[in-house]
Amino acid sequence: MAAGLAMAAAALAASGQRGPEEGDGPRIAAAAQPERRPARLAELVAAPVRIADAETVRLLRPGDRVDVIAAPLGQSARPWGGTSEEEEPAARVLARAARVAEVPRAGRYARGDEGGGALVVLSVPRVTAAALAGAGGRSRLAVVVC
Repeated sequence: MAAGLAMAAAALAASGQRGPEEGDGPRIAAAAQPERRPARLAELVAAPVRIADAETVRLLRPGDRVDVIAAPLGQSARPWGGTSEEEEPAARVLARAARVAEVPRAGRYARGDEGGGALVVLSVPRVTAAALAGAGGRSRLAVVVC
């Protein structure tokens, strides 16, 4: 019997597993340390986005999926989005299949100027929210329902 216990202990030692008394120390020490969560790269945030065409936003409902497209302000319209080598593209997709989180009532966040668009809140990754916020000031934003 003693030989069997010795062989079991040797097998545990060789496999790197610990007995109950050896495992208690590190678990207590780990519990005293602050818990570290791994960074979530694709953490979703609520991003308010002003879409140029207010009537399009009125068609949206929470849960819808949309692509957000940016067209630079003041850019001349080119048929079929055609560009030459040296020109900036007519439009670019900033977000794909973003979920509509909320469509605020029109009067609540309305702008006083003509053509102020309408607000929609999208659930997107943080990096996409930053791109949307940055493009909102220099581009007209549109949505396409997916």
